[in-house]
Amino acid sequence: MANNISSFINLSAFSVLVLLCLSLCLKSGEARLPFACDPRNGLTKSLKFCRVSVPIHVRVRDLIGRLTLQEKIRLLVNNAIAVPRLGIQGYEWWSEALHGVSNVGPGTKFGGAFPGATSFPQVITTAASFNESLWEQIGRVVSDEARAMYNGGMAGLTYWSPNVNIFRDPRWGRGQETPGEDPVLAGKYAASYVKGLQGNAAGNRLKVAACCKHYTAYDLDNWKGIDRYHFNARVSKQDLEDTYNVPFKACVVEGKVASVMCSYNQVNGIPTCADPSLLKDTIRGQWRLNGYIVSDCDSVGVMYDTQHFTKTPEEAAADTIKSGLDLDCGPFLALHTEGAVKGGLLSEIDVNNALANTITVQMRLGMFDGEPSAQPFGNLGPKDVCTPAHQQLALEAARQGIVLLQNRGRTLPLSTSIHRTVAVIGPNSDVTVTMIGNYAGVACGYTTPLQGIARYSRTIHQKGCTDVACENNQSFGTAEVAARHTDATVLIMGLDQSIEAEFKDRAGLLLPGHQQELVSRVAKASRGPTILVLMSGGPIDVSFAKNDPRIGAIIWVGYPGQAGGTAIADVLFGTTNPEGKLPMTWYPESYLAKAPMINMNMRADPARGYPGRTYRFYKGPVVFPFGHGLSFTTFANKLAQFPSQVSLPISSQINSTILSSTNALKVSHTDCSSLSLGLHIDVKNTGTMDGTHTLLVFSTPPAGKWSADKQLVGFQKVHVPVGSQQRVAIGVHVCKHFSVVDQFGVRRIPMGEHQIHIGGDLKHSITFQADLGDKVLD
Repeated sequence: MANNISSFINLSAFSVLVLLCLSLCLKSGEARLPFACDPRNGLTKSLKFCRVSVPIHVRVRDLIGRLTLQEKIRLLVNNAIAVPRLGIQGYEWWSEALHGVSNVGPGTKFGGAFPGATSFPQVITTAASFNESLWEQIGRVVSDEARAMYNGGMAGLTYWSPNVNIFRDPRWGRGQETPGEDPVLAGKYAASYVKGLQGNAAGNRLKVAACCKHYTAYDLDNWKGIDRYHFNARVSKQDLEDTYNVPFKACVVEGKVASVMCSYNQVNGIPTCADPSLLKDTIRGQWRLNGYIVSDCDSVGVMYDTQHFTKTPEEAAADTIKSGLDLDCGPFLALHTEGAVKGGLLSEIDVNNALANTITVQMRLGMFDGEPSAQPFGNLGPKDVCTPAHQQLALEAARQGIVLLQNRGRTLPLSTSIHRTVAVIGPNSDVTVTMIGNYAGVACGYTTPLQGIARYSRTIHQKGCTDVACENNQSFGTAEVAARHTDATVLIMGLDQSIEAEFKDRAGLLLPGHQQELVSRVAKASRGPTILVLMSGGPIDVSFAKNDPRIGAIIWVGYPGQAGGTAIADVLFGTTNPEGKLPMTWYPESYLAKAPMINMNMRADPARGYPGRTYRFYKGPVVFPFGHGLSFTTFANKLAQFPSQVSLPISSQINSTILSSTNALKVSHTDCSSLSLGLHIDVKNTGTMDGTHTLLVFSTPPAGKWSADKQLVGFQKVHVPVGSQQRVAIGVHVCKHFSVVDQFGVRRIPMGEHQIHIGGDLKHSITFQADLGDKVLD
């Protein structure tokens, strides 16, 4: 989302808000924004839309009926105006909560009683935990802090998070914001985090309103002069259904998200925010979104000014609203919607429909229910932000997301009795804000990697490089001396927002500048074991380190959040047994020449030398594969219970000729509600240290034309003490996890034998067959 959104504030309304804000106080004495439907306001207390006992849809209709066309239009944008005659206050829709309450959007401010908020690891790191309950728990904490800040007048209740785009290309600067490359993983993350944010309030109520973005096929910011504003993503129906739309569907259908954001780019020649097939037909029609659709910031203006999709701005306003857009982040709809209505391009009913969706969400949030402190969550305040429990959860999330990539000869864990002095080297060795990545706020506080390691051993610190760009090697000699005179060496290298970020896609996958030289020289000089710690959002080609016998261990920590330094040190010294798994493939640098970022095809095209994308379709060499991650102990998996054959009931009449020719049953022809399978696996800790096992389950369809060789169908975590055995239950759904998508975008379940892969070595076969009964047509 663009951070340079055009300013468009009604100054007179803003002045009224400021004066009212100064006149109203919380019980704690803090100034807060005024609220709608104040029972002390004789002007509004008799209005129907203020009556909590009246059904929300009736209240919404009543409110819209009282607005003039001009007032309605100024409510179609993120900085919605106040309507003083109805006691309605101005509202800023744009707030962010990607991995903690953020001040990226104008709706949230830090200061006074709220100097900061808990900053969790960046999403790519948290995704590496493969822990649904953790994701939901983080969402609950973030929404607690968001509600507290709202009660204090410092934040809104509509948060444009999470980002659930597929991390398709390793160069994408915003891959760090996503749950990774796998659609099942991204979908489960999306639903879990949204549930945590939105809460489980009674009825249709919301704690805060989440928003899944950026819909759809958006994963290019600026590559070789091609930017997201001009990019037309050419995507097949197969890839849309099979990959790009999967997490958004999970967001809406399973997470019950209150909002979806359409993206800047075009998809197959149509801007996503003006495509009725994507918005009205799919999100609201097929998936039945109960909420609003918002544009990415200024994207309606981009559609007209940059993409030249319409001849006039009024046409652009009309096209987006009629396609299903309800709210514009930016001023465009406020400026041009009235002209569209007067010109006959748009009806006032269309405007009413858009407003009904946004106002309904506000009412579900309680924003028209009077005094906020008297409502659910009204007791949350400064005492509920940056609590010890919240900060402990940030630490636990960082620990769970750290991935042990290599551990040659059991280099790790280090020993406090043997490794009494540690050389801590590298441009990311003593960083703070680097650890929280982008779309972050102001953290409660930081523990840097250097500070974390210093809690275990005496440290000698040398940055080696001034920053991650590492433009010269002038200080490498002193780093080598430090490594030569200590018991162990920890190199903390990688990237930051100067290398990968919004607006900035990476040119390559290697460590920047002279970083590789620093690593190799220090490893050669080191007297003790050398450990390479990589801080980054995207993958890095560290083949040189993987193949260097002098580098004992390699760890990826992503951007680990405010407590990252403690988590890193806890893994290095064995207080924490690593359990993370890579949520994305780590490709060699050579991959890039064969896969231009503008090629959106997921599947390989060997005839043209195109290698395909992600572990599901790319079969070439990798540095580290999706799902890779080691532990300090070992685990053995044994299948305890799983069916070997499943009969699929037919719910509607089908043509036997078509069924036999495809050897696959359309998902729409079977009763999916009854097709959940229970997979039970016994996990035994066969090593020497207690540990948590992250169990990944993949399936491979029968031989034939089906696209993916294997795909993730489920995952689960289990803590197993040394010598003990635990049974794990993983639920998988036939229609969702064993289906494939054909070239027409139709989801089918192949008949025949599917292979289940559990924990790498364990395999099991399951055969699907159609129970035709009397439903076959000849």
